[in-house]
Amino acid sequence: MKKVTTDKAPAAIGPYSQGIIVNNMLFASGQIPLDPATGEIKGGTIEEQAEQVMRNIGGLLEAAGSDYAKVVKTTCFLANMEDFGAFNGVYEKYFTEKPARSCVAVKELPKKVLCEVEVIACVE
Repeated sequence: MKKVTTDKAPAAIGPYSQGIIVNNMLFASGQIPLDPATGEIKGGTIEEQAEQVMRNIGGLLEAAGSDYAKVVKTTCFLANMEDFGAFNGVYEKYFTEKPARSCVAVKELPKKVLCEVEVIACVE
């Protein structure tokens, strides 16, 4: 196992790693819309927060030697399912290869953010 660490995504705020590579697969921890430089929540709307989440995921993918085209599975968590359409509008700009996906609404997310996304990706 190899831990992935980057300053292009928020540092872990608990007892976990940003990502782990096993057998050429990246298992990335869920990303919320924290600005990696400040640790502050970025954006007030679902679109703004989703954009920051995608930037954080991009930073993790890059640090692992992967990219969006190599993502095979995403799990998306929304604070409100009414945000589903707007979230998808941002999501589809990044995940153009259409990986397998789960998307659920949850009661609450860390720091009361509107969305969180985790990915599993191939690493070469």
